[in-house]
Amino acid sequence: MTIRKILVVDDSKTELHHLSDVLGRAGFQVRTAQNGDDAQRRLAEERPDLILMDVVMPGQNGFQLTRSITRDPRYAGVPVIMCTSKNQETDRVWGLRQGARDYVVKPVDAGELIAKIRAFD
Repeated sequence: MTIRKILVVDDSKTELHHLSDVLGRAGFQVRTAQNGDDAQRRLAEERPDLILMDVVMPGQNGFQLTRSITRDPRYAGVPVIMCTSKNQETDRVWGLRQGARDYVVKPVDAGELIAKIRAFD
């Protein structure tokens, strides 16, 4: 599966702008969501090829949202990469247990992020 459309979920407008810029320059189509409800709406509108998920957000956090998305048959084939400032090994392990396929710590290295995304192609 070729990754073209990416949904970025993050409550920080600054982070959304930065990640959208990095991904857009790499040729990806980017949609954004600022919380769990917004992400669910975006998913219902258009199925992305990959989701970049923050962890710390108001309401439903990224771990909970990842778990609900990856267990939903409609989105079972959509890989989720956690993208968060939570850099403890326990956080990484927990994110992967929730269904994330990879884990990236902020501040994001653009080259590393693009390489991780392209690895799904």
